[in-house]
Amino acid sequence: MLSDIEISRNAQLQPISSLAQRLAIAPDELVTYGPYKAKLLPSLLTRLQSSPRGRTIIVTAVTPTPYGEGKTVTTIGLTQGLQALDKSACACIRQPSMGPVFGVKGGAAGGGYAQVVPMEELNLHLTGDIHAISSAHNLAAAAIDARLFHETQLGPDAFALQSGLAPLNIDPQQILWRRVVDQNDRSLRQIEVGFGTNNGPVHASGFDITAASELMAILALSRDLADMRARIGRIVLAISTQGEWITAEDLGVAGAMTVIMREAIAPTLMQTLSGAPCLIHAGPFANIAHGNSSVIADEIGLRLADYVVTEGGFGSDMGFEKYINIKVKTSNTPPSAAVLVTTLRALKANGGDAVADINEPNQPALDAGFTHLCWHINNVSQYGIPVVVAINRFPSDSDEELAWLQQQVAQTAAFGCEISDAFAHGASGAMALAATVVAACEQPSQLTELYDASLPLLTKLELHMQRAYGAAGIALTEQAQRQLQGLAADYGHLPLCVAKTPMSISHDPKQKGVPSDFVVPVTELRLHAGAGFITVLTGNVMTMPGLGLRPAYLHIDIDSQGEIQGLA
Repeated sequence: MLSDIEISRNAQLQPISSLAQRLAIAPDELVTYGPYKAKLLPSLLTRLQSSPRGRTIIVTAVTPTPYGEGKTVTTIGLTQGLQALDKSACACIRQPSMGPVFGVKGGAAGGGYAQVVPMEELNLHLTGDIHAISSAHNLAAAAIDARLFHETQLGPDAFALQSGLAPLNIDPQQILWRRVVDQNDRSLRQIEVGFGTNNGPVHASGFDITAASELMAILALSRDLADMRARIGRIVLAISTQGEWITAEDLGVAGAMTVIMREAIAPTLMQTLSGAPCLIHAGPFANIAHGNSSVIADEIGLRLADYVVTEGGFGSDMGFEKYINIKVKTSNTPPSAAVLVTTLRALKANGGDAVADINEPNQPALDAGFTHLCWHINNVSQYGIPVVVAINRFPSDSDEELAWLQQQVAQTAAFGCEISDAFAHGASGAMALAATVVAACEQPSQLTELYDASLPLLTKLELHMQRAYGAAGIALTEQAQRQLQGLAADYGHLPLCVAKTPMSISHDPKQKGVPSDFVVPVTELRLHAGAGFITVLTGNVMTMPGLGLRPAYLHIDIDSQGEIQGLA
């Protein structure tokens, strides 16, 4: 079988203007970026407001393993399968960060014959949204330090007289806004800035990856440009020496930040290998942010198609949970069905014990891993959403083990279970899955939230850890206790966005299977008032990844003809 990049390059693509015309998108409602991608302007959504809305399907998965489960492959394959059943369908996925592209994970265009194409353009830069977010974010960081410098140098009275601005009295030990870059760089996690003459005061800072920026979350959750502007104004950047919150609006930088992100508000239209539309917008990670593509992209897709297939990052305890408890609060669009992706290899790897050869038949490992799959089925079901299990077939899978798994799933709370061959066969390999998902969408459902957001902040924390992960309790560090007390009065009503390892249902990546009786260590609470949630850091989770021993960039190069090699 050809490699992903070879399949992408051999595809017969239609011009993006032709795809837009087929979707009844007017020429003045899009801006093309070359022949195969285009930004969809806000005027399109305004015009579509009276159009009927389709149904949302959210794709999630079991706990990820190093072998890859194929969630994006299933998202794209399902969209193509729906199209093959003569259903109008649109995929909505996140923009890849170059951190994972050059780090461990690689690209995020799907794979095999279930891809968004051209895959190089999707995985590298796209239309520049992540760069805009980085620039806007770092402008705010520079503005804070500049204001701190001038107020410190002049003193409050002279500063007010010379600038015409009211002093903010920023506490240099309480600057909450870090810097960002779209690469994995562990050396920047903790830094000090302000050294040298006319650069101070010296204070601690650090870098997060751009996907962890609150601006990324704001882009994903904003309903329109005005909403994005208002959310950016509410960002809390620092605390004053009097203990008052200092926002981007207070600093006077919110307008300029929004200007930098003006073009980013528009989703990018691309296509799958079968010519189905795919909207790419925003890229928050699911382990350190809320892990879903944008509300705007979903809304456009729902007005253009009968079915929107979107994807929550990592397992159902991560992106799916945040989809329900954060994204739906803004979009007010609960999903009609969920697809839970698994593989035989994932079951064996998640069984709890090391497996010598993950590709060889191993019934004891499957039995142990099935318990893990059942946890995820029940986890999705607790939200009142019909769930279809998609078994992503690998070439090494045995028919006997696949048949066994389907029989076992039939005895669970899942609505159905289908084998997906989308990777090898594209649309035709996902038609059975698509038919079952359509049937699931017809089932009555009643969305159930994890907790009432109006509950006290500590109560929400405890309920979240118990209901979302099965934890026995929580243990707050002294820093987290202080932060909880400081946030409770003004921001305790916000929902929670838990940052934890994606490699386990618990906070500990070493705990496989279905952990129990564990206590989640809460290390830090970060206020994201503009996005509208409080991020809860647990365990050893990092908001700036590091490059591994053999990162993906070792295999990426370019030839004399300009053809990229090694991108996957």
